[in-house]
Amino acid sequence: MKYSLKIYLILLSFAALVSGCNVAKHLPANERLYSGTEIEMLPFDGVSSSDRKALKSELEGLARPKPNSTIFGFPYRVWLYYVIGEPKKDSSFRATLRRKLGREPVFASARSVVTNANVWKSFLENEGYFHSEVAGKIEEDKKGYKAKGVYQVTVHRRYTLDSVQFITDTAQVGKDFKLAQQQTLLKPPVPYRLENLKLERERISQEMKRKGYYYFIPDYVAILGDTSRNNYKAKLYLALKPEMPVAAGQQYHIRNVYIYPNFTLNTAAQDTNRSEAFRTISGFQVVDPDRTYDDRLFQDVIGFKPGRRYNSRVQDITLSRLINLGTFKFVRNRFAPAVQGDSTVLDVHYYLTPYPKKSLRLEIAGTSKSNSLTGSQATISWRNRNIFKRAELLTINATGGIESQFNAGGQGLTNISYGLNASITFPRLVSPIRIDYDRRQVLPKTEVTLGYQAISRTQLYRLNSFTGTFGYSFRGNQKVEHTIIPFSLTYVYVPSSSLGDRYYEALTDDALAAQYNAIVQNVQLIPSSLYSLHFNSSLQSQSRHSQQFIFNFEPAGNLAGLLFKDGDGNGQKELFNVAFSQYVRADVDSRHYLKISRNSTWASKVFAGAGIPYGNSTSLPFVKQYFVGGSTSIRAFRPRGIGPGAYVRPDGTQVLLQDGGGDIKLEASTELRTQFNKFLQGALFVDAGNVWMYKDPTLYTEAAVFSKNFMKEVAVGAGVGLRIDVTYFVLRFDLATPLRNPTFAEENRWVLDKINFRDRNWRRENLVLNIAVGYPF
Repeated sequence: MKYSLKIYLILLSFAALVSGCNVAKHLPANERLYSGTEIEMLPFDGVSSSDRKALKSELEGLARPKPNSTIFGFPYRVWLYYVIGEPKKDSSFRATLRRKLGREPVFASARSVVTNANVWKSFLENEGYFHSEVAGKIEEDKKGYKAKGVYQVTVHRRYTLDSVQFITDTAQVGKDFKLAQQQTLLKPPVPYRLENLKLERERISQEMKRKGYYYFIPDYVAILGDTSRNNYKAKLYLALKPEMPVAAGQQYHIRNVYIYPNFTLNTAAQDTNRSEAFRTISGFQVVDPDRTYDDRLFQDVIGFKPGRRYNSRVQDITLSRLINLGTFKFVRNRFAPAVQGDSTVLDVHYYLTPYPKKSLRLEIAGTSKSNSLTGSQATISWRNRNIFKRAELLTINATGGIESQFNAGGQGLTNISYGLNASITFPRLVSPIRIDYDRRQVLPKTEVTLGYQAISRTQLYRLNSFTGTFGYSFRGNQKVEHTIIPFSLTYVYVPSSSLGDRYYEALTDDALAAQYNAIVQNVQLIPSSLYSLHFNSSLQSQSRHSQQFIFNFEPAGNLAGLLFKDGDGNGQKELFNVAFSQYVRADVDSRHYLKISRNSTWASKVFAGAGIPYGNSTSLPFVKQYFVGGSTSIRAFRPRGIGPGAYVRPDGTQVLLQDGGGDIKLEASTELRTQFNKFLQGALFVDAGNVWMYKDPTLYTEAAVFSKNFMKEVAVGAGVGLRIDVTYFVLRFDLATPLRNPTFAEENRWVLDKINFRDRNWRRENLVLNIAVGYPF
């Protein structure tokens, strides 16, 4: 079926090229195929050519109908529509073929000219180009079978705002309405735009709702414009509509707050109709007969309190807090006004449907990496979503996996990893001292983690890592999140009993011995702190541009260096009889996304990071080093397969020496992403970067140390990608090749002239296939 369809399509395409002029004979009598829109923007005093050009582009986007697609001017899909013919059944092969390959013809119509003219005039009026003129007609191609819409557009000078005045009365609602002018979006002399007027009404409505006007909506704001002076300036007057209902002009207060934390449809009637089921908690009425939740949870989360004035911001924050707790699957609320008399009080009801308190999940994944490591990993995860009855989340993960390296010339590795990690997240600040924060925002979180991870490299060594952290995260607003980890302790060591025959064989090679001894003989104790700033403009932005920014700052060993002295006189300060690491590490990750069209995005990333070791350390600890290469870095090189600097690994050691990284990292990537259909996406990309040692040449020689010539040591790669979107995740295939290799002699590092896709040996040595889940950035 698949091959016959392809052959049929090829034959049809060939026939189309041979007999393209025959489309006309299939068209109904007196009908012309619509070929598109032609717009002439007539000059007018006060309207620049750049403004006319921009408006022309926008008008073309509004034009309807859209013509049939063509290849070199030939409407191939219309031709296929007629050639395939009318099917007898909708389920037939012909019907499927016609739907997939053909398209009904779009005919030229005088009615579309009138419609476009009216739409364009309205658009120009809404943008402040008042009194603009649009004239159009259908122009037929006398020698062919097509016709197009030809328009002449005269755009008059754009109006700007001259003044904005809020008209009010002496009532309280009028006074609050007047105060809303202080933050107005309509600030002269900005151009007149209808969209700005709509946004201003929405803003005023939100301001009024935050002041207790529960029933206030944007439609109650009248905006009148005065353009009678003919000077291309508009005076705006904003006022409350006289027909606004009385209730919309009244401030409401909260009377009762009802909370149903175990709400289900099966128990809804029982929970909401039995007054004896309620218990009072700080003025809240809570239905929780089994005491599933601690009373303090609702005091922390619910922003409304009985007797306080209604505020839409408090409502938004409360819902956001309830959702972000992660304890409740569904969150719904309802406001019920008092029915007696003219009372202006509201009862608030929160209906909360919890997740199962405890859950167990098993994940099994297959892995195939570009460094030829192939294997599988299993994770067993146990969760308790309310362990201390205040929505605390306890997570315990047990992991295990095995990877083997193939196609490594008999030098392949087998990695066995296993570990246990536990974390508990508190939806509040846990501290022995009082910490003040903005309680109008989303609740901060406190997280404590303990973990153990072991990686056993067969016949080499087993690396053990213990980690403990204590930290906080909180949001300044919807776009910015801060993470502060005042305490983190990592202990890494390799037991001598785990050393294998392959390790001792490696000691006979100087290049291998120095680097393996740095891993095996260097017990690492890392007491550190961390501050992270995450900014994401795309969360609330409708712009074509979006930005993500991550900043990390990590000092290690500073406080310990002040508290502990060199007791043995060996120049090393120790904690628990182990010399601890000392360094300052900072990095910035900036990402920018530009929406070029509906199906195309240009994504770019810049990363810069540096770690400066001091005191006890001459380089960053192995687990804190930067590295490049692989599916989320420079995709033309294998993970840790490049750097540091211009360091060249000795022949035969490329497979074994994939542990090292660097103290400094610079990296940039740019990628053009195109969506072919719902499931398939493509990409073209260029990556560049490298890592360097800060000052220590002992492991990788002077060629690895950062210097003023660092730009000459930047690796560059490029390639193409295919992504398969299956809704729940994106499976990514990236095929890349080096364009610049810093391990070569300086005059030979650019390798563009050596690219030869026909050469089998070149393909084997230079093409790198990365298979991964998710986007690279």
